[in-house]
Parts: sequence; C-alpha cells; structure tokens
Amino acid sequence: MSAPALPVARVLRPAFARLRLLRSAWRRWQLWLLLAMLVLALLVTVVWLAGRHEVEQTQSVLDRDTADAVSDLRDGMQRNVQTLRASLAGGVDREQWENRAAALLRDHREWLRLEWRDAALKPIGMVDSPYRRRIFEPDDRGPGQPDVEQACASARKLGTPAYSPSHYVPVIQGTGLEVMEVCVPVEGGGYLVAAYSLRDILGELLAPMLSRGQEVAFTEADGTRLVAIGAPRRIGTRVFSAQQLIDLPGATLMLRVDGWRAVPDLFPNMLTALVTAISIALVSVLVLLARDTRRRQRAEGDLADALAFRKAMEDSVITGLRARDLQGRITYVNPAFCEMVGFSAEELMGSSDVDVPYWPTELAHEYQRRQAARLAGGTPPREGFESVFMRKDGSRFPVLIFEAPLINALGSQTGWMSASIDISEQRRVEELSRASQERLQASARLATVGEMASLLSHELTQPLAAIASYASGSLNLLHAEGATRAREHEEVAMAVRRIAEQADRAGQVIRSVHDFVRRRDRTREAVAPQALVEAVLPLVRLQARKLGVRIELALEDALPAVVCDRTLVEQVLLNLARNGMQAMDTPGPGERVLRLRVARAASAGGAAGGGPDARRWLEFSVADLGCGISEEVAARLFTPFFTTRADGMGLGLSLCRTVVEQHGGVLMYEPHRPRGTVFRFTLPTA
Repeated sequence: MSAPALPVARVLRPAFARLRLLRSAWRRWQLWLLLAMLVLALLVTVVWLAGRHEVEQTQSVLDRDTADAVSDLRDGMQRNVQTLRASLAGGVDREQWENRAAALLRDHREWLRLEWRDAALKPIGMVDSPYRRRIFEPDDRGPGQPDVEQACASARKLGTPAYSPSHYVPVIQGTGLEVMEVCVPVEGGGYLVAAYSLRDILGELLAPMLSRGQEVAFTEADGTRLVAIGAPRRIGTRVFSAQQLIDLPGATLMLRVDGWRAVPDLFPNMLTALVTAISIALVSVLVLLARDTRRRQRAEGDLADALAFRKAMEDSVITGLRARDLQGRITYVNPAFCEMVGFSAEELMGSSDVDVPYWPTELAHEYQRRQAARLAGGTPPREGFESVFMRKDGSRFPVLIFEAPLINALGSQTGWMSASIDISEQRRVEELSRASQERLQASARLATVGEMASLLSHELTQPLAAIASYASGSLNLLHAEGATRAREHEEVAMAVRRIAEQADRAGQVIRSVHDFVRRRDRTREAVAPQALVEAVLPLVRLQARKLGVRIELALEDALPAVVCDRTLVEQVLLNLARNGMQAMDTPGPGERVLRLRVARAASAGGAAGGGPDARRWLEFSVADLGCGISEEVAARLFTPFFTTRADGMGLGLSLCRTVVEQHGGVLMYEPHRPRGTVFRFTLPTA
C-alpha cells in the first residue's frame, strides 16, 4: 500500500507549491486592484463633480441675472411714474400737457398711450405713441373701461400708483399686444393713465445683454406665457430656467429667463485632461508617498532612539521629576520620584494637587495656596523653594523643588515640570557641621576660661578683702564702748551696704564667666544692643585692668532691638574686644584705648548713612590703637587655626565670621586712623 502513495505525493507537491505562489501573487495584486478601483471611483467622482459644478455655476449666474433684471424693471417703472407726475407740474392746461406727453412718448417706447382723466375717469387729453399705429379707439377709452377703472380704484385706495392686470388688445390682421395700464393719482383730482406694451417693457427697460443667447418672458403666476423676447432654443442644448416674481400694486407678473447652454462636452476634452492630470498627480503622489514613508521611518527610528535615550537618562537620575497639566493633574513621574515618595506611578498618575498622597495633611493649605497662585499666572521662583513630602509609610522628609513651565512646539504653556531633590542627607550634614562648629565654639570658650581664671583670682581678692574689712569694722562698732546707739546703727548699716555691694560685684564677675562658658540651646530672640554690650563688659574690663586699656563706649540713642542668638553674639563681641586689647599689648608710645560703638547701618554691608534700608541693620564696631594688620596676615586672617600668637588657637575670627554670616550680616575690617584696626559687623533689627 505504501508504494503507490509515493508517486502521488511527488505529483501533488509541485501543485501545492504553485497554489501557494498563486495565492501570494493574488494577495499582492489584490492591493493594486483595490488601488485601481479607488482611482477609477475617484475619476468618476471628479467627472461628476465637475459637471455638477458647471451646471450649478450656470444656474447661479442665471439666477443672479434674473434678480438684477427684476430690480432694473422696478427701478425703470418707478422712474416712469415720477416722469408722469412731472408732466403736470406748473398747472398746465390740456394743450401744454399734450405737448409734454408727446415729448415723453418719443423718449419712452414702452408707452403706447398717455391719458389725462378727471376724477370720473373721463378723458381730458390723450396722446398716442408716434412709433405705432393707433391701437385704441376713442370710444373704447371711456369711463367704463374695466381695466383702467380697477387700476385707478386701487390707486385711489392705496394713495400710490397702481397697475391693471395685463390684457390682450387685438390689432389688424389677427395680431395683438399684451397691454398693462398704470394709473397715477394727481393733486387736485384726476389721474394720469399710461398704457404699457409688455413686449416693449422687456426691450426697453432691460439690458440688451440679457436677451442674447437666452429667452426673457413675462408670465402669469400660474406659468402662462404672455410675451417673450430673445433667441430661440437651439437643438442639442440644455435649458436653464430662472424666474422672479414682480409684485406691482394691483398686478402681479413673473419674469422668466430661459438660458440655452450646450450640454457639457466632458468626454473628449475635460475627461482626458482630468485623467492625464490625475494620473500624473497620482504617480507623483505615490513617489512622494514612498519617499515620505522612508523619511518617516527614519524619523520614527530616530524618535524611538531619542525616547529610549531620554527614558534611560530619566531612569538614571536621582532627581525626582514630575509633570503636571494646567489643572494640576500629574501627567508624568520618573522612577526616582516614585522611589522618593514610596508610591508607584499608577498611584500618582491623574491625581490633582488637592489629593496627592505625598502631601502632609498639616501643610495642605500651603500647597493649595501655591497652586492657586500658579493657576493665577504666577511664575514659580527659578531658585527653587523648600517643602516637605510624606512617604507612603507616613514619614516626612524635606525636599528642594525647582519648577518651570512646560512649553509645547507651538509656544503655548501646557503645564509645569518640577524637579524635586531629597535634602534629608544635606540637612543631616548641615546639622553635623553645626554641631562641630558649636564644639569648636565651646573649645574657644574653654580656652578663654583658662585666661579668665587667673584674672578672677586677682579680681575677686579686692571685693572679698573689702567684705572682710567691712565685716570686722561692723563687729568693732557693735562692741565699741561709749558710742551712742543711733550713731552705731547708722555706721553698721553703711558697713553692711558696703559688704552687699562688694559681694554683688564678686557674684557678677562669677556669673559673667559662668554664662559665657555654659552651653545651651541656640534660640534667636529680640535683644537690646545695650544688653549685649553690658553682658560682656565685665569680662572686657577684667582684662582691660590687667593690660592697662581704657574702654570707651558710644551707643546711639533709641536703638532698635536686634534678632540674634544672644550667647553667640556676646562671644563675637568678647573675641573682637580681646583681640583689640591684645593688639595693643606691645611696647610703644601712645595711650591704649578700646572703643566700642553701636549705630544704625544703611545695609548689611555696613555702609553708614540714611538710606531707605537704614532701619533694618545695626552696626557693631570695635576699634583699637594697636599695630594694625599687615598684608601677609590679612590674606589669612579668617583662616581657621591661623594665629599670630604663640598661645592662640586660631579659631576666634573664623568663628566670629561664621556666627555673623549665619545671622545674615557681614564681618569686615579696615585700618583705624591714626593707627590700629576697626572690626565691624552687622545684625538685622527686630
């Protein structure tokens, strides 16, 4: 059974292969056949649209010409009425009127006869057109003429000229004319009657171009043709008709215009041109389409590479990126932002500024105020601003946010882009640095205490000796014989007061050193500048007595309080005063004077004056009469651990500048005349 099956398989295999090739070829040609059918449908549609457009254009032109013709007819007949009224101007008699009427008939071929009738419609005068034989008999134009009576009755009722319906007037040899009368009431009674020839109205009151190549006719409202002029219809032409109603007082006519146009000859002319033009256009479009497709593919590839590069770059940065639209809804977040707040992109996308999950509830009002200012057109600060975010676990962390408007390719704003930086580590480093500075300051204070201890032993000897002396004197007074009791009490009271004063003096010296050395929390408060100076003055005078320095104070009146950390600023004053006194501890001529001065400053830079910012800053200055600062020392004056003294640590001026700059001020120095140096620093007022 298997042997006969092999030849059958060999025969059927090529047949299946040819069938697959035919199917593949049919699929390819199927697309081209579909394209050809679309092109054929397009050509047929274009031809039909072209013919329809031509028909519509022809009909539109004919309608416009008909409307213009109706307007010309109305204007012409209105002018004729005015001409009729003018023929009776000036109170003319019958003979004068007939002369005027004859002149008018020579100028108006559309009139067949002019009649002047009295109020009873009896003829007073009548004149026939010189261009036609008389078609009205005198006996036929009496008061009993129904058409004229109807027109004049309408004119009398309306108070305006009125027209009679058209009627047929036979003439010789079986012909006749379509005639219409107009009755014009005149002042003083009577009427002017003009008989119109409808054919002559079409010939005289319409432009000659209207009747060239088409037929113009008056018809009844039901379509009955009355008169017609123009070219007859040619064989093989198409009729285009337009009609307009002429509504006259007392009569109604229809103006009909039939245009003869040749049937559009599209196939030998327009179709060939259209097919050729469209074929060329289609081939050109296909070539351009293929070229554009290649360019589009290259652009899509470049765009995909750019998007992949941007995605990789956005995923690699540690800065959180967030985009929002004009309504505040989040439209994009990068992985760094999701990792920062602990929420996924799906949880954040689409949420608005009023319900984002990473906003702490206690700061919601601040975010809403910022969003309202942004929607009102406020531009976010380019330098950034600090805020607080909340992670998914509820923990808070500080962030620094930079915002910029999102501008599309058309130059219009579509939203905002925010870059958020987690500054928790920065805050931790700053706190460590601040703690290190506080330890250095404490070390500097402890170093100062060593110097103060030797001075305390000498300084406290005097008040303690005075206390002992006054106490012994008080005991002697109590045991003295022969003294009166009143005098003893007075002297004992004075001695006790002296004891209290000296004890307070000793306690004040000890408290000054204790307050300076002890470490406490850093809080800024409003402090009077006099209080700052008085706090360090006992310690300054303690060293001044040892070195033989005279202290001079100069404080302006009504100075405002300053906002500062009291302990740190007192340390700055003490360091500058000690440095100034040590600078004068050298052999040389001249007196030793240390001047402490507090005054208003114009700005944080310390330039004194009366500028508009003078109320915001106070300037503290310490001036000595020492040897001054050389250029070599000035270059490294504020460098930590640099000192010109053998027993110095080199931390005083560096810490002073750090403290002043933390308060927003500035520490500077300059030569003092005639000799010495002046150190100045500024603090903000409360």
